[in-house]
Amino acid sequence: MEFFDKVGKAALGSRLRLMTAVITDDASKIYELYGADFVPKWFPVFYTLAEERELTITEIANEIGHSQPSVSKIIQEMIAAGIVQESLKTDDKRKNNVVLTERGLLLAKNIKQQLKDIDVAIDGLIAESKHNLWAALEEWEFLLEQKSMFKRVSDQKKIRESKDVKIVEYKPEYQEAFKALNVEWISTYFEMEEADYKALDNPEEYILNKGGKILVALYENEPVGVCALIKMDNPDYDFEMAKMAVSPKAQGKNIGWLLGQAIAAKAKELGAKKIYLESNTILKPAINLYYKLGFEKVFGLETPYKRCNIQMELKIK
Repeated sequence: MEFFDKVGKAALGSRLRLMTAVITDDASKIYELYGADFVPKWFPVFYTLAEERELTITEIANEIGHSQPSVSKIIQEMIAAGIVQESLKTDDKRKNNVVLTERGLLLAKNIKQQLKDIDVAIDGLIAESKHNLWAALEEWEFLLEQKSMFKRVSDQKKIRESKDVKIVEYKPEYQEAFKALNVEWISTYFEMEEADYKALDNPEEYILNKGGKILVALYENEPVGVCALIKMDNPDYDFEMAKMAVSPKAQGKNIGWLLGQAIAAKAKELGAKKIYLESNTILKPAINLYYKLGFEKVFGLETPYKRCNIQMELKIK
């Protein structure tokens, strides 16, 4: 156990596999103790057939949460051992129903006392321990179903890396990055339009000199994300949030979220009450980000962009 003390919680999977190996080894000895010629990995399939009598491989897989190929392989092993057979009662050749053989039914009957003894032994282990592993497993299974370990680690990576992202105001030295990031993003999904070139080729004239702002996200001092706040001539909206783009190599670091928050804060600083944006619903991650930032759908404004099929607003609080 010294290895696990050194590595810590990152070795969770390895530690669980080791415990599984120990318990499986004991399970083989327990079957021998009760005179059962049985392989521990067969148990979920065997128990399900003993309860339900006749099922398809797909039904068994769904019941025990295993893959169909895995169950199919176990069924073949159990057929070879004379415990399971294909059902002779079914005329539907499309269904591969299986049932316990006479030998399998006898084994199911004899194994009942073994299961009772195992239950009592595990209850004793639970009573001796400070923590109820069985209850904890049920709780962990539920929590991991709600949010997988992969998602939890991915979120932690995103939080850690986002701390190294710095949001700064636009400088002329960022003009090339401002254009390149937007051209890359727009060209991936759509075609560049005249209104794009106006803003990207002349950000000072088209955005900054009219009272707008451009923010740049730096990661390790490299510009990897941009977003603009464009002054609008509209009685309902002070600014439009536009030209948000994040480099593909920097995605997964919360940069879009950080830029969006910074733009909203900048709009508030400039006295804005509402800001507006245009997008397209095929950009699902972006739309989800806008909703997360607090934007809501609106309708009816004229747009210079062919690609726009959704309009949204954010009320600044």
